[in-house]
Amino acid sequence: MPSTAGAHLPIRTISSLTGVNAITLRAWERRYGLIRPQRTAKGHRLYTHQHVELIRRVLALVDRGVPISRVSALLEAEPETRRTAPDRGPWSDYVERMAAAIARFDEPELDRVYDEALSVHPIEQVTQHAVLPLLVRLGERWKKVAGAIAEEHFFAMYLRSKLGARLQHRMRYAAGPRIVAACAPGEQHEIGLLIFALEAHAAGLRTVLLGADTPLDDIAIAQKRSRSDAIVISSSVDPAPGLVERALPKLVRQANVPVFIGGATAMRHRQALASAGAIVLGKELEDGVRLIKITLLQKESRS
Repeated sequence: MPSTAGAHLPIRTISSLTGVNAITLRAWERRYGLIRPQRTAKGHRLYTHQHVELIRRVLALVDRGVPISRVSALLEAEPETRRTAPDRGPWSDYVERMAAAIARFDEPELDRVYDEALSVHPIEQVTQHAVLPLLVRLGERWKKVAGAIAEEHFFAMYLRSKLGARLQHRMRYAAGPRIVAACAPGEQHEIGLLIFALEAHAAGLRTVLLGADTPLDDIAIAQKRSRSDAIVISSSVDPAPGLVERALPKLVRQANVPVFIGGATAMRHRQALASAGAIVLGKELEDGVRLIKITLLQKESRS
């Protein structure tokens, strides 16, 4: 099944994903109790994407000068430190200026700030450090501020236009494996899907974008007709009754290609989605795209 290869990765794949060699990974496990993989019946180590995220946290601590012997004690505290750390560089300024323009529904000013950021930074950095934090901020405001839903919709329409134009340009030169990318049934927000598509194209993947609120049966049809090598589903809403238990396993069987699921839904329902045969993507967009590529390479090598 595709899910086994994607959700449970051998140590050589983890080494290529993280840059940490197998000897070091084994030493971290034996000596310090770090990165505990699952084991097959024959004793082979199997890792998940969560292990990839954990290894990157370990590396970040080591790069800050923390001895490996102390890393285990600091791992739980480290995410809180990151959340409370002060903003650095120009990004907080971009976010504040863009947020102010959005609050006034001032598209020319929003355009000026966005273009200013793009004039000195690659779009991937602008997306990661300005657009994504701004989306989170707008998503939190709707509970507290009148008009916040209108602000979020205004920015979503703006981004859809901007990102769509860039995607059309990149698709002319795209090569490599083709993937169908769609929002899950009930998911109306497609900005995360567009941002994923940009990252995927930067990594050499071609995308067939289906947009918001796409039935799983239609996703299966699109995959077969386009002869795509994988399916990626984006979702931030709780699945409808029966979707994970019946519809998703049916999609995995019909498609016979890896089916990836990302977004807040994937984090909240990780175990249920994995049991349905899907491959759950983590929080980091770059790591998720890398996991897709590794999975497709593994599938190709077995063909």
